[in-house]
Amino acid sequence: MSGPGVELAVQVLCDSATIPGDEQFHAWVSAALQRRQGEHEITIRIVDESESQAMNKKYRCRDRPTNVLSFPADLPPGVDHPLLGDLVICAPLLEREATAQGKESQAHWAHLVIHGVLHLLGHDHQQPDEADEMEALETAILASIGYPDPYEHSGERQKIAP
Repeated sequence: MSGPGVELAVQVLCDSATIPGDEQFHAWVSAALQRRQGEHEITIRIVDESESQAMNKKYRCRDRPTNVLSFPADLPPGVDHPLLGDLVICAPLLEREATAQGKESQAHWAHLVIHGVLHLLGHDHQQPDEADEMEALETAILASIGYPDPYEHSGERQKIAP
């Protein structure tokens, strides 16, 4: 799916009633890229827990599924291509998290897509100051498209699973 400045491929490899449509993914990616000029290519792969766990183990040495993995493009110097990278989202884990955290499923999808795109753009949350900056940016982007602060829940900050 393409649109202004974004070429997006969505690969759905698991069954789930809450997986958004391509238009919704495009809107969320576009919101995360709203301050970036130029063309951008991203693939979002929606997977089950076994694939998420295998990828998390292989690439992060963590033998458990995770909600979102980001794979920024590592293009050689001199290659001028708009590829930003790939996101892998585990639908069953995302759904359980939304339920456990009392969030609307679509709001959690939006958050994880935006969170992943920000990783593709180089943002991180390993250090407290980086985490504060990334959370503020996520919250502002989500608010701009009508979603609540993903980190507010019953007065406590909710964190993205490491």
